[in-house]
Amino acid sequence: MSLQGNWSYPTAIKFGAGRIKELPEACAQAGIKRPLLVTDKGLADLPITKNTLDIMDAAGLGSGLFSEVDPNPNEANLVAGVEAFKAGAHDGVIAFGGGSGLDLGKMVAFMAGQTRPIWDFEDIGDWWTRADAGAIAPIVAVPTTAGTGSEVGRASVITNADTHEKKIIFHPKVLPSVVICDPELTVGMPKFITAGTGLDAFAHCVEAYSSPHYHPMSQGIALEGMKLVIDNLPRAYADGTDIEARSHMMSAAAMGATAFQKGLGAIHALSHPIGAMYHTHHGTTNAICMPAVLRFNAPAIKDRFDLAAGYLGIKGGFDGFQSFVQDFNDSMTIPKRISELGVSNPDIDTLVKGALIDPSCGGNPIELTKENITQLFNDVI
Repeated sequence: MSLQGNWSYPTAIKFGAGRIKELPEACAQAGIKRPLLVTDKGLADLPITKNTLDIMDAAGLGSGLFSEVDPNPNEANLVAGVEAFKAGAHDGVIAFGGGSGLDLGKMVAFMAGQTRPIWDFEDIGDWWTRADAGAIAPIVAVPTTAGTGSEVGRASVITNADTHEKKIIFHPKVLPSVVICDPELTVGMPKFITAGTGLDAFAHCVEAYSSPHYHPMSQGIALEGMKLVIDNLPRAYADGTDIEARSHMMSAAAMGATAFQKGLGAIHALSHPIGAMYHTHHGTTNAICMPAVLRFNAPAIKDRFDLAAGYLGIKGGFDGFQSFVQDFNDSMTIPKRISELGVSNPDIDTLVKGALIDPSCGGNPIELTKENITQLFNDVI
């Protein structure tokens, strides 16, 4: 079976092994003639990045590169990226990498033509309407991990370096015009990153499926996304060159981010402040938080997971699903507590405050309060 496709939901997606060579056509489709490739520091010198820059250069697109992107990108990275965009007279962005490179690349394209500060566009109410939509540069997204799904998202997560808070910046035109999903770019991911990013995609699907909001399309996508992760993440983890498993995981990542239009929940409300304050890997943090949040949400989600478990190949309904999730984590050596990631003496009060103002709270099936969020942090730290 050939795992290839050209999709227009939720945006134009060129999916399949080897399709990075179609980057010039993707730029033309997006109306970009002089792109700036934005990626993170860890990817900048790797062969997949150099090959991509060569493809750009050979097509007459130049080889503009900005890679001063931290694992949890912040406004200082963004200011530097916008300066590079303007200095190079670029007219669009190729957002290249995992969540950090994709998120910052999208924000460089967004902020290059704005006059207000980034925090004026936080995902609160209709704040996005403050932006000059006509000044947003076009974006081509190229994921190199299979987890965040930021390539099909209309928002980015940026850390406020002063307050150590992760903020979600939203605008409909931040959705990339064209996405190239080439699973060959993920082959070099080490086991730790394969597990963490894959479980990030899983968390997106689990939380979207758990959310009480009405969005049947997202609900179906979340269910199939969970199944793809369950069936393929162990294969990709065991053999990083399994291109079929890598392909299915890349689909699952995009599906998770499409599904969470329905909402996220306590997993992300916990992990966002932990990551902002202690710089833990986002997907791994989500995975650690998932068992405790499933137990907490059990009264509200048991019935729907009783139904889902059979389709997912898991016996025992919701209880079986809970057991499966812990075993799934254990099989990929995910720690059971955040402290095992090197977090010591955490400031629980500040974490609780950060969690309660996180937009993800609104999608949790049980209302989150200071008391129950505190208990959840104590369960996972």
